[in-house]
Amino acid sequence: MRILVVGSGGREHALCWSIAASPLVDALYCAPGNAGIAQDAKCVAIAADDVEALVRFARDKKLDFVVVGPEGPLVAGLVDRLEAEGVKAFGPSAKAAMLEGSKGFMKDLCAAHGIPTAAYGRFSRLPDALAFIRRHGTPIVIKADGLAAGKGVIIAGNIEEAEAASRDMLEGNAFGAAGAEVVIEEFLDGEEASFFALVDGDAALPLASAQDYKRVGDGDTGPNTGGMGAYSPAPIVDDAMVQTVMARIVRPTVAAMKSAGSPYKGVLYAGLMIGKDGPKLLEYNVRFGDPECQALMPRLKSDLLPALIAARDGVLEHFDLRWHDAASVCVVMAANGYPGAYRKGSEIRGLDRAGALEGVTVFHAGTRADGNRILSDGGRVLGVTAIAPDVAAARRRAYEAVDLIDWPEGFCRRDIAWRAIRR
Repeated sequence: MRILVVGSGGREHALCWSIAASPLVDALYCAPGNAGIAQDAKCVAIAADDVEALVRFARDKKLDFVVVGPEGPLVAGLVDRLEAEGVKAFGPSAKAAMLEGSKGFMKDLCAAHGIPTAAYGRFSRLPDALAFIRRHGTPIVIKADGLAAGKGVIIAGNIEEAEAASRDMLEGNAFGAAGAEVVIEEFLDGEEASFFALVDGDAALPLASAQDYKRVGDGDTGPNTGGMGAYSPAPIVDDAMVQTVMARIVRPTVAAMKSAGSPYKGVLYAGLMIGKDGPKLLEYNVRFGDPECQALMPRLKSDLLPALIAARDGVLEHFDLRWHDAASVCVVMAANGYPGAYRKGSEIRGLDRAGALEGVTVFHAGTRADGNRILSDGGRVLGVTAIAPDVAAARRRAYEAVDLIDWPEGFCRRDIAWRAIRR
């Protein structure tokens, strides 16, 4: 088969790394890719959001299957355009991708179908948002309705913070069109987890669990980011919890989307808060998580590609996947200043030394090659991932690899997987 993966981040490197191992693959492309992905696939200089150029490439290369990594092209309808041209693609249609493309859409669907989630309101006018905040008090969560690269969520501890966040989004254009409407919801207590399922429009197949770390600093401090690390499996998601999440959240969502005429196909990522009342849905993502994907792929025993094809073809019902019992930990190395202003172009050394450690894979996110040098080219730059018999050993190995990487212009959190180790 001739395969294209769309995207340039750590998630796409993990997908390329996994798909490249499939005996079904004759040619693997990635658009646009990065310096690490170039070791597993042929990189093509087409932006992930250039829908028409991607469709032309797929048609010209007679591709058999396209795997869309990031949410932007999914919401923009890339899968619809590919399928219209006769190219099979993994991912939801634009209508189904609204589960991530509009937080308000997702919340309304939950409310209509009894899917447990936080109480909320939707607002496009600042006075209405401020009145809701004053009525409900704090802590409270302010979310930009649209896509904001993982940064459009503010957890406000007091009224002033909540009002400032609402003002920044609705009147200050902090997130552009994504913040033209906001969702304001109650703050939920508990432990977060990332839950993934492959969906074929009817059936849903749960994947391994994970837990990620959104805050930039140790001890879950500082602003939210796209993700500073992850580990798998998440102990809080035991077999009983998997059944509960599938019954209360995932299957009702799949049925609701089908009944609405927008059947969901692809991977469905449920961000959960698990508290005393059981799991509640924080958000849906319509693609693999980043950096959760980097933690999941090394644990997958089965060939990923047939599973993705089965989801697209609607034949997941009798499909199964096998996972290693081992644990994995992914530590994200980011450019100094992230998630604020940061510089690109600094050289990263020691990657070969780090990747040579047993069980370690260094996934690239924001990198580019300059001759034989690897340079930073983004905010989140590397996902240093280790697999070992238990989570403590995996974390030790991941940080051992981090310490072999010579990149003074970068930083990482030092406490990834602390919840699992504390248990």
